[in-house]
Amino acid sequence: MPDLRGSFPGPFPASPHASDIEQHAVQWLHTFPLISSPRALGALSDITAQGMARTFPTADRNGLFLCADLFLWLTAFDDAHGEAAGARDPARLVRRISECVHLLAGHNEPPGESSAFVAALRDLLARFGERATPTQYLRLTAHLRDNLFGILWEAHHLDRPEHVTMHDYRAMRPHTVFVRTVMATAEVTLGYELTDSQRSSAAVRELETAVADLAGWINDLASYAKETADDGPSPLSLPTLLMRQHKCDLEEAFRLASHMCEKQATAARARITELAASKERPLIVHARAVESVASSYVWHIDHSRYQIQ
Repeated sequence: MPDLRGSFPGPFPASPHASDIEQHAVQWLHTFPLISSPRALGALSDITAQGMARTFPTADRNGLFLCADLFLWLTAFDDAHGEAAGARDPARLVRRISECVHLLAGHNEPPGESSAFVAALRDLLARFGERATPTQYLRLTAHLRDNLFGILWEAHHLDRPEHVTMHDYRAMRPHTVFVRTVMATAEVTLGYELTDSQRSSAAVRELETAVADLAGWINDLASYAKETADDGPSPLSLPTLLMRQHKCDLEEAFRLASHMCEKQATAARARITELAASKERPLIVHARAVESVASSYVWHIDHSRYQIQ
């Protein structure tokens, strides 16, 4: 595993509302039954609450509840309809995604029979619509569409990772780990907004790219043992692609992947330092927000969700 102590050393600040977030998450998942297993519901509520407490440690309770619910929805949708389920029945996955895209496009009622996932998404969009500016809302819904496309893309390639190029994987991985969507919620949650010129600056773009890469890659490394525990096919992940690209064994692939993670963590830290020294408040707040997003992903890979049971 990569050594990230030089860039993200921890301990990471956490919101005092972590227990409140978990209680709210359990209640929300009872209102919208996205998860049938009580054990899975408890585990997801726990990791989401603790992770969100570290993602936005200074945010208010309602903002944390909203972001936690969004991450619960994305993770539950991926678990229920993406991955192996989507690979087995891609037509069903397309139908489920099309219902969600219908809502994201601004239509109040989805086509066909409404499901718990559709009802939960409608609730989320209404709450984000009340809190976000129009531009923030459009940006968020665009990222959600990217997430849904990423879930479909991953399900399509899940059993055929040999067909995926490194270039395509690096482009798609941030969408399947939801990290750019989490970064997009920062402005809504913390009450700031970047200008177009600030958002398109090299410092902001390179910071977000570095954190997006880091989040996906450390997730790949942390989950590799669990994903291969049943002796199934090689997972669609960074080590798999590195073994093929470099014709190396798993140990060498992990070494290469760890180096890639450390390099992106160093790049992210340099950009955070640069932006935090800016005289423009939105850039300072954004730098700290993205830093916390990165910290939450670094923290969460040690959770029991990634351990072999």
